Amino acid sequence: MLHRKLFRDLLHMRGQAIAIAVIVASAVATYVTMRGAYESLLISQRVYYDTYRFADVFASLKRAPEPVAQRLREIDGVAAVQTRVAANVILDVPGLDEPASAALLSLPDDGEPRLNKVHVRSGRLPMNADEVLASESFAAENRLLPGSHLAAIINGRWRTLRICGIAITPEYVQETRGHAFPDHRRFGILWMHRHHLAAATGMQGAFNDVAFALAPHASEAEVIASIDRTLAGYGGLGAYGRDEQSSHRFLRDELAQDRITSIVIPAIFLAVAALLIHLLLSRLVASQREQIAVLKAFGYENGPVAMHFAAFGLVIVVIGSAAGIPIGIWLGRSLTGLYTKFFHFPALTFHVSAMSIVVSTGTTILASLIGALNAVRRVVALPPAEGMRGEAPPRFGWGLLDRTRIIRAVSPPVRMIFRSLQRTPLRTAMSVLAMATAGMILVVGQFSFDALQSMIDVHFRAAQTDDATIELNEVRGDDALHEIARLPGVTRVEPQRVVPVRIRAGHHSRRIGLVGLERGAAMRRLIGMHGEEVTLPAKGLVLTTKLAQILGVRAGDDVIVEALVAPRSVASMRVASLVDESIGISAYAVREDVNRFMREGPSLSSAQLAVQPQRAAELYAVLKSMPGVTSVSLREAMLASMKKTIVENIYISASMIVAFACVIAFGVIYNGARIALSERGRDLASLRVLGFSKGEVGAMLLGEQAVLTLTSIPIGFAAGWLLCIYIARKFDSEVYRIPLMISGRTYAISFLVITLAAAFTSIVVQRRIGRLDLVEVLKTRE
Repeated sequence: MLHRKLFRDLLHMRGQAIAIAVIVASAVATYVTMRGAYESLLISQRVYYDTYRFADVFASLKRAPEPVAQRLREIDGVAAVQTRVAANVILDVPGLDEPASAALLSLPDDGEPRLNKVHVRSGRLPMNADEVLASESFAAENRLLPGSHLAAIINGRWRTLRICGIAITPEYVQETRGHAFPDHRRFGILWMHRHHLAAATGMQGAFNDVAFALAPHASEAEVIASIDRTLAGYGGLGAYGRDEQSSHRFLRDELAQDRITSIVIPAIFLAVAALLIHLLLSRLVASQREQIAVLKAFGYENGPVAMHFAAFGLVIVVIGSAAGIPIGIWLGRSLTGLYTKFFHFPALTFHVSAMSIVVSTGTTILASLIGALNAVRRVVALPPAEGMRGEAPPRFGWGLLDRTRIIRAVSPPVRMIFRSLQRTPLRTAMSVLAMATAGMILVVGQFSFDALQSMIDVHFRAAQTDDATIELNEVRGDDALHEIARLPGVTRVEPQRVVPVRIRAGHHSRRIGLVGLERGAAMRRLIGMHGEEVTLPAKGLVLTTKLAQILGVRAGDDVIVEALVAPRSVASMRVASLVDESIGISAYAVREDVNRFMREGPSLSSAQLAVQPQRAAELYAVLKSMPGVTSVSLREAMLASMKKTIVENIYISASMIVAFACVIAFGVIYNGARIALSERGRDLASLRVLGFSKGEVGAMLLGEQAVLTLTSIPIGFAAGWLLCIYIARKFDSEVYRIPLMISGRTYAISFLVITLAAAFTSIVVQRRIGRLDLVEVLKTRE
């Protein structure tokens, strides 16, 4: 009999049950999607790193004879050493007008490297002179295949290179050259047989790059210190661990942010589902007080009665979970497929653990049980006779609103709306809370769009206004500015002196580029993520806020700056001010101070160019053939790269969240209105009998929902703003930070979605009010 009653209750309340099941499905799907994508990326990283022996420590230097490698192997804590030759080269890629650049790395003469192994996707390893492997992203973006040719300037000479294979490596899961965002079209990795690369670069019997694997329990800091001492006489640029390796850092930050997203957002969705199940069961039990008493009078014990109502919630949860799990797996596979565009693994397949499924479904199941048992507990405690008597009406009296002049000035129907809300404060508060969560999720889901657009506007439109940045293969005097200014199409040149340094404060340190800028530079300004501009001081450093946080310093503190290139100057410098940039970590100073620090005259290592658009192609053709240029960066290309990496990834994730948030908004508002209708059907029918029209009766019920909805909107927006603060703080990595920026458009769209959900609900509820059977509803329930 209880099973038949359960079926009838579900059929009678199918609207509310379906709405909650859809919300449960959205919550479970979100958790499975995000958690599964995070777990898939994490597992793929671990397997790839272990299988292909990703190094623990890296070091670059000017030149060292090969016997020095034996001294490196003897360092305590070093398990393996892999030396190689590395060179930065300019490329002329078929079909690409702009100059591209590549990191050209050597492969051992005897086959596979011991560390940072390559995985050949197609083709074969290079054997002959001028044969190279090309990295997968670079080859794909430029439509290069085994057998394709490209030209390169190696050690000042033009060489035609033939691609013999396409490969990936754990060292470049994300192909970057130290910038925050990769540009796969214009930067790639090439591998050449060591004998041929050494001959082309004059590095026979020597190396200028080395990777290390550490023994278990070895101290990374002590090993790095020993490496630096060994390589100091060979132009060592300072060894560093995985955490400072650009590709690993990018992947590490992505995993950290995915972990936060996979916990916070699904937790909100699951909490909303749990709250709605609790509200539905609480009101269902309250409305069936007399039926419970009758069941007890006929001999049913408290346990079976409680489990009957628990089963009501369990059925909804099971249906929602059964729909949400496959949807989550399907979305997770799509999201994991998206990752293959950014991160390159031999295999990256979607994997979701059983624990993730258990957590998502278990949370809602537990919430339904708690909601049912908490609601039934008070009713089953009553003796059957008292329960069948009906609940005593609440004590009515003059409330706070009744004492105000405002309530006396409105019509009786409006007074009824406010009095009903006032006399059930707990129910009113719970309803407002449930609706507020919908607005909160909508704000959070769109926050990413606003933050990323703000990053683009500030960093790529206000702070940087150059058209191209060229890096020179060696430091040049200011006479090079005249040569650069005479290049085709160049209308303005601003020099920079960038020095690789290790900056220290106490026991904290970081390897960064100290950027020397011209005072009053127009093409590179220091602008914080919220638009505040910082003037470059005449003396001292400007640190990005993130770097200052890492070092534990503030404006006015002193730091030790150690140059990692000759003459390896060391100086104490004052932190003059901080700039809260959203991308990367840097230290800035006046170029004259950087030249003085390096004990050199006016000199530069890179330059920013303003270029006439109509002559850009002519400039690119000249830059491709300039041996003194090692790389060319285009601002618009960097922006496009950012959009293809971070922006596209976050936009897809955020779009999924917004879509589910819209579902939840409709479900929450619809569910609240339907429950209110089922609870007050008798009161509304009484008003109809007393002469109120269908429109007036509907206006009173929907008026309550309108008050609840309008009250919930500012609360939801405020909660969303607070949650955005939390997310912005968690999305705080060395690669990029998200500014706390919520536009009026976000609030407007959120308000529109909520009001549309309320309007849709009002239409449905008004139709049901019009179909009320007054005789049936007014029958005494006893």
